[in-house]
Order: sequence, then C-alpha cells, then structure tokens
Amino acid sequence: MAEPLFLSMPLEEAMRTQRAIRRLKTDPVDDALVLHLIELALKSPSASNGQGWEFIVVRDRAVKARLARLNGSMLRLYAGIGRWLRRNDARSLRMLDAVEWQAAHFDEIPVVVVGCLRGMRPWFPPVAVTSYYASIHPAMQNLLLAARAAGLGAALITMPLWSTLLARRALKLPWSVTPCAVVPLGWPKGRYGPTTRPPVGQVVHLDRYGNRPFGVGAR
Repeated sequence: MAEPLFLSMPLEEAMRTQRAIRRLKTDPVDDALVLHLIELALKSPSASNGQGWEFIVVRDRAVKARLARLNGSMLRLYAGIGRWLRRNDARSLRMLDAVEWQAAHFDEIPVVVVGCLRGMRPWFPPVAVTSYYASIHPAMQNLLLAARAAGLGAALITMPLWSTLLARRALKLPWSVTPCAVVPLGWPKGRYGPTTRPPVGQVVHLDRYGNRPFGVGAR
C-alpha cells in the first residue's frame, strides 16, 4: 500500500511565496500527487455545505488542444488590447509574455485541472451568481496553495471557458455540470519567490471607505 502524502511547507510560507507560474516543464506529474492536491481542495467550504465540486483532470493532448484553441481565441483579443493599454508598463508586458507563452504551449502542459460545479449557473439575481462561484473558488485556492507547497507551478485561468458550451463539448460534460475555473499544473521552469504587494494599510479601511488608520504615518 502506498504511503500517504503530506505537504510539510508552513502555510504562511506557501501564502507569501505563491504566485501565478505559467511557464511549465513537460516533465510528468504523478497521479497520486494530483489526487492529493484535489483532496486538499475538497477541504474548502461551499455554499450551504453543498459540496457540489467536480474536477476534470486533463492529460489527453487532444483534449488539451481543444482547450488551447478556446484559450487562444480569446487571448488574441485580450493580449492585443492589453499590450496597447500597457505599452509603457514593462512589468505588465512581462506578465503578458508569460500568459502568451502558456497559451502557445498549452497542450504540452502535463496536467490541466478544470474545476466544475454540479448544477447550472444561475443568471439572476446577481447575488445568486456570486454565491454560485463562491462555492468553487475556495477549492481552487486550496488547490493553488497545495500546488505551491508541493513545488508545482500553477495559475488559475478562465479564458478557456469563455464559451461554456464549447468547453462542455471538449470535456464531454453533461448539462448538469458547469466548468468554472482552469488550473494548468506542472513543474516550474523558473523559481518561486516573495511576491510584491502594497502595504496592508493602503487597502484596509475602518468602518467606512477612505478611513485608513492603519496606513503608514497614520495616527
């Protein structure tokens, strides 16, 4: 019997060094490790404890190619506009380089995990839509943190799902299951490191917007 897997990285270290890693090696990722990451994803909360998750682990290159085409068709529009809007922002342009690299090599990525929810996505009222996705994103964040702790590269993307109809066809999903988020997984080409974020006092408001007593120099 296989030994159980345990990830030993401290939670705070995983959270402080987690970032979107899009350039991935083609080296294989064991099924046991992928299943362990999804097992940890299942520990997340969900609306009314409905636990309506379904995960499609995509290894078949033909299926990845279909998702790649969906991703690329939307990215061509997004990247063109994004490069023009951010033409003077070198950091943003480097990020777009990574996004485009991932798109160009999508079908070479070892594993693509598609997070889904049972039940049709509601369209109205807006709070119902918000509540619906609130049942999958905590699970996907668990998956991302677990991937970081395991040393895997990962990033949450949604462009392959711009058409849920076409995504359902690619994944052979029934109408009762909705694809919600995509996480390409693999061993990173680069290295993880500390992320750059604003000081917490710049984004925390007390009691009302604009009241920032926790900012630098605040009294």
